[in-house]
Amino acid sequence: LTFPLLSVTLLVSFGSSMLYGYNLAVVNSPAEHIKAFYNATWSQRYGHGLAPGPLTLLYALTVSIFALGGLVGSLLVGVLVEQYGRNGALSRSALLVLLAGGFMGFSRELGSPEMVIIGRSVTGLHSGICVSVVPLYLGEIAPKNLRGFLGLMPSIFICLGVFSAQVLGLPELLGKDRFWPLFLSVVVVPAFLQLLLLHCFPESPRYLLIERNDICGATKALQRFLGTPDVQDVIEEMKEEQQSLSSMEMVSVWQLLRDRSVRWQTLSVVVVNAGMQLSGIDAIWFYTNIIFENAGIPVSQIPYTTMGTGAIEVVAGLIGCFTIERVGRRPLIITGFCAMGVCSAGITISLLLQATLPWMRYVSVACVVGIIAGFCMGPAGVPFLMTAELFMQSHRPAAYIVGGSLNWLCNFTIGFIFPFLQMSAGAFCYLVFCGVCLLVALYVYLVIPETKNKTFMEISHIFA
Repeated sequence: LTFPLLSVTLLVSFGSSMLYGYNLAVVNSPAEHIKAFYNATWSQRYGHGLAPGPLTLLYALTVSIFALGGLVGSLLVGVLVEQYGRNGALSRSALLVLLAGGFMGFSRELGSPEMVIIGRSVTGLHSGICVSVVPLYLGEIAPKNLRGFLGLMPSIFICLGVFSAQVLGLPELLGKDRFWPLFLSVVVVPAFLQLLLLHCFPESPRYLLIERNDICGATKALQRFLGTPDVQDVIEEMKEEQQSLSSMEMVSVWQLLRDRSVRWQTLSVVVVNAGMQLSGIDAIWFYTNIIFENAGIPVSQIPYTTMGTGAIEVVAGLIGCFTIERVGRRPLIITGFCAMGVCSAGITISLLLQATLPWMRYVSVACVVGIIAGFCMGPAGVPFLMTAELFMQSHRPAAYIVGGSLNWLCNFTIGFIFPFLQMSAGAFCYLVFCGVCLLVALYVYLVIPETKNKTFMEISHIFA
């Protein structure tokens, strides 16, 4: 593990992945302040406030528009990484955050709820690009024995982003009514740092050699990342892959979906990425305060309870990162989904029994913590890592588009319908998440092989 490898991993994780986690959770604590702003603005414009139903709908749109932006961003990944490279795509996408921060930061001054919604959609666009490009970049620069460790580093920073939003959202910090525009626009700081420093690191060697045929550039990049002048073995492995792909151009999404030789890899990416979002984790991140309020936690204690769950997320992410190279990808992801499924069922049971057994509220909190810990240990980062590992260079960008699009589409679906699902199904809504988690765990157990310490060629041969 060289200094340049660790440095670029920390930089892109801080400047991109952390913003994804932050924007997932940032709308949780100022929800009432933002709704009050929407209501007041509507009243000024039209002479009457919004009814509870339309206000809930407008706020649900503000929350979930982030995922729609992410969906658009994921569809652009293939074009961006092919034209600008992995490093170049990340550098350029940071400009989007500066734009979004400006929209959200000045929205109240200009009396414009539309600026909040536009800013949320642009941050989603940035996250949609980065959620796919960061693991793609790290998966290509990391040696095979460090691919799991470096590949899960972004998931730790996603958890750190969520935790940062929970801490800054405390009433003593930026949780006050007058500070929520600043709270939403803090994202510009990590993005600016990434924009400033990322050009100091080289492009992905695999991109340079296999897609640009730049052997000299790839050699220099490898020497920088690996900290040794002797990189001939890695160059030969890349040339072997390039030779095997010499008659094949970069495939499109449509070609990927029709290619029978990679149908199980493609199906695996679809199942795991869709399952990751339909597991209910986004419902918990977007609506933590509402969930705890329904569980009977006193309103004054909810911000601190939420912050405690964020701290556990970070610890769980660290455990996953430091154990993935020891235990492998499959055990982590299977254990994570099983834990989430059991805890989702636990929330349903505890909510149903809460009227007769008041102490069951603490069981609800424990189950929420269990879902978050299970997610952060495996499902948070392993699907993105596996997408890089299951495909050869020619299919990888298209695979990230498929996985990313499904990821964001399911994210939007959960973010938008969860408040209404909760109103209609009550405690039973969590049984849907339970079923999804257990089915995904079963699929991974039956279909997906272990990819630890294997080259991309070896993994391709296992599926073949």
